Amino acid sequence: MLVRLLFLLLIALNVGVAAWLTFGPTQHHQVPATAPGVPELQLLSEAPPEPADQAPAPPVSVDNPAADTSVATSVAKATASSPSTAAPAAPGTPAPTASAPQCLRIGPFDTQADTRQLLSELSGVQRSRTQQSQADQFTGWWVYLPAFPSREQALVEARQLAAKGVHDYYVVTAGDRLNTVSLGLFHDKDNAIHRRDRIIALGFKPLMKARTETLPQFWLDVVFKPGATLDWKAHVGDPDVQAKPLPCF
Repeated sequence: MLVRLLFLLLIALNVGVAAWLTFGPTQHHQVPATAPGVPELQLLSEAPPEPADQAPAPPVSVDNPAADTSVATSVAKATASSPSTAAPAAPGTPAPTASAPQCLRIGPFDTQADTRQLLSELSGVQRSRTQQSQADQFTGWWVYLPAFPSREQALVEARQLAAKGVHDYYVVTAGDRLNTVSLGLFHDKDNAIHRRDRIIALGFKPLMKARTETLPQFWLDVVFKPGATLDWKAHVGDPDVQAKPLPCF
């Protein structure tokens, strides 16, 4: 009997709970989806439609060439006016010129006066300077009797030359050729050989050697203006004078 009463009580309680859930109040407390201050996620499908003035431009039809030209022109103008694509000139950069100056070194000249003379006759000169160097230059052939141990011996040999009819000689009295008997300087080699052979025929033992001297040379460095005519050859008569390019100064 007691078990039956408990069973009926449980049935009554279940019926009451079901009735309360069905016909009771429907207010529920909704838990927020995100933390305070954090915006909610929104699906693309839930986004509101864009306004009509911001709608993308319709694609250009290939059947309308005029529209293609108009759109291309608009794009080109927008690109040209964009500050990000403009390339300003670097400050201090000189504007390109039609041609650059030409720089030459002309020479060699024997004297500095020769460089000044040429400079006065040249045209289109922007800047100039004179450079000097040293060079060994051939000055002729020398016929001589080698140096004697003393001046007295050199003079004895000179008297013997005079006794045999040779009077154009000179006994060197100073320098690195001391006590040498000079028999002449010759520019032409054949004349030097003839002189040497004549002295040998008289019983002496002369020598012959090429003679050089260290002499100064002068060069004219010239910067010609752009487009100038390089007419320096017309003012130089020496075929040994040449010109070569050099870095501008």
